[in-house]
Amino acid sequence: MKRGMSSVAIIALGALVLAGCSGGNAPTGPTAATGITTRGVGTVTMTPDTVTLVIGVQTRDQGAKAALDANTAKATALINVLKSKGVAPADLQTSQLSVNPTYDSATGRITGYEVANQVAATLRDIGGAGGLIDAAAEATGDAVRVQQLGFSIGDDSVSRAQARINAVQQAQAQAKQMADAAGVKLGRIRSIIEVSVNPQSPFDRGDAPAAATPVPIEPGTQKLTVMVEVIYNINQ
Repeated sequence: MKRGMSSVAIIALGALVLAGCSGGNAPTGPTAATGITTRGVGTVTMTPDTVTLVIGVQTRDQGAKAALDANTAKATALINVLKSKGVAPADLQTSQLSVNPTYDSATGRITGYEVANQVAATLRDIGGAGGLIDAAAEATGDAVRVQQLGFSIGDDSVSRAQARINAVQQAQAQAKQMADAAGVKLGRIRSIIEVSVNPQSPFDRGDAPAAATPVPIEPGTQKLTVMVEVIYNINQ
């Protein structure tokens, strides 16, 4: 009998300890501040002023060294043409160099080697891009390969600033609409954060043909987008 009463006392004491612990963990301070969160998007349409070309040369020969030597001569001629057309050395970069064997489809045996060398050239004068492609084709002949062509904006700081203004204004308008709909008063801004938006690649417009004289180049337009997140307090 005494043993049973002792067990009951221990269980009761344990329950009191657990109750004390759970009571200590309960929040005692004020609840989290309420607010209204909105996101605004600002978009500005711009005309590109920079074109990036990826131009390469491709050569084949029975021997790897012979194919590489031929490619070196063609690539040197290509780079010289690009520089003569106004492309600054800082705007020239080798983007790929590969040496691969070629095979006989029937026997699987090596028949020779193929060498490819690609150069990325950034041109600040879009109007001269067509003539540059023509000159590259003339200097390298059938070995020329135009892999990619893309447009971009050299300095977008002014347009980006305007896009931020548009994004904040849109977020403010949305927050006011939400507050009015809920019957509350919009308070002060608690925070403003610019949300990352995936940048547009200069090559989003796809590959360019390499066989027209002169090559027509049309930059079109591009859209710059900025997104912001704004959190407002709610005045009670």
